[in-house]
Amino acid sequence: MIQFWEYSRLAPDQLTKIMRRAETDIRDLLPLAQEVINRVQVEGDAAVVDYTRRFDAAGFTADQLRASPQDFTQARSALSHDVIDAIQQAHDNIRRFHEEQMPEPLWFVEVQPGIMAGEKVSPVASAGLYVPRGKGAFPSVMLMLAVPAKVAGVPRVVVVTPPNPEGKADAASLVAAEICGVDEVYVVGGMQAVAALAYGTQTLPRVQKIIGPGSSYVSAAKRLLYGVADVGLPAGPSESIILADEHTDPRLAALDLLVEAEHGPDSAAILVTHSREVAERALELLPGYIAELPEWRQGFIKNVLSNYGGVLLTSSLDESIQFVNDYAPEHLEVLTAEPFVTLNKIKNAGEILLGPLTPIPTANYCLGLNAILPTGGFAKSFSSVSVLDFLKRSGVGYLSREGYMRLQGVTTTLADYEDFPAHAMAIRKRNSIIGLA
Repeated sequence: MIQFWEYSRLAPDQLTKIMRRAETDIRDLLPLAQEVINRVQVEGDAAVVDYTRRFDAAGFTADQLRASPQDFTQARSALSHDVIDAIQQAHDNIRRFHEEQMPEPLWFVEVQPGIMAGEKVSPVASAGLYVPRGKGAFPSVMLMLAVPAKVAGVPRVVVVTPPNPEGKADAASLVAAEICGVDEVYVVGGMQAVAALAYGTQTLPRVQKIIGPGSSYVSAAKRLLYGVADVGLPAGPSESIILADEHTDPRLAALDLLVEAEHGPDSAAILVTHSREVAERALELLPGYIAELPEWRQGFIKNVLSNYGGVLLTSSLDESIQFVNDYAPEHLEVLTAEPFVTLNKIKNAGEILLGPLTPIPTANYCLGLNAILPTGGFAKSFSSVSVLDFLKRSGVGYLSREGYMRLQGVTTTLADYEDFPAHAMAIRKRNSIIGLA
């Protein structure tokens, strides 16, 4: 049954569940995640292979851990020219967008005469990209992760991605990696893949940063590995809000509600509107649209729309927008009559797609925006993946003799006040050493 809520009548526990999405699932998985992490840390490849056999491919062996050059060749021959061309075009748009994000590699400002302060921007030394699989294939995620990593200039980019039942990586994902210039792909997923990247094994390298979306299992492992490695933004199960007003075509609202709902049973998808007519018509249309989809996708959608998703009726557009800002969705589609006016009121969303001709699927694949976005409400403080996720900044300073003389008194005064005598002594004795006393 598709859930229908009236915002004013929501019980506190209902609202809490809506806001938390799959967070409860993640907490429940923490003990298992800790077990997997402990085994991978101690046993390395043996634990990774064991868990991969258990969860993904029964006959998996250590020899299959890394995708071979032959795997890349076979992957390209397995795809049609149309698919390869679509991946290439999406890559080009995504790369063009991310190249514009690159900051100046080195800059200075003269804050006072002789006082130079600036920054040097450098890539992280290594990055591990998590490309999920589930029951589908996600070359788009490969592009969204590998493009900014390569544009940022990360020297070593590695990928982990779950195998199919035969122990092979998805062909389209391998082709996408090749187009991006990434040839180090490990055919392993889940908690064991994240743990392997955090600690390193006999085959998988330890990396400085792990980034990429995953299931509740992957999110649980990342949470426990925070501090062992930089695990990037919280990118868990997919979620979306379709924001509609009385001018919205209910057919579009219903169709787009299904987009993120079909990702998996732990996803979340909500149509938020103050128009009862739009809400009720969308509810009428949804069963028919769902019935047109493959049965296994229907199962995901039905679970989502009866669990973490549904249709929410508010009393006004402003109340709808307030709910959006409180929820902070991963994907927000704005189907209001004046989307650019609505945009000014949106504070929290991973991405904001404006108007009926900018649907979530296009942004997911080829608009150019990065579709790896914060989930679980973290859009209140995190941003989408960008080149900045693969860069670090070092402050750079320089004082001329004039600049040093301007600041020596300020430095000793503050050092004395904070009771750091060595700080002050380093200045006062320096003056005689360099001939200022």
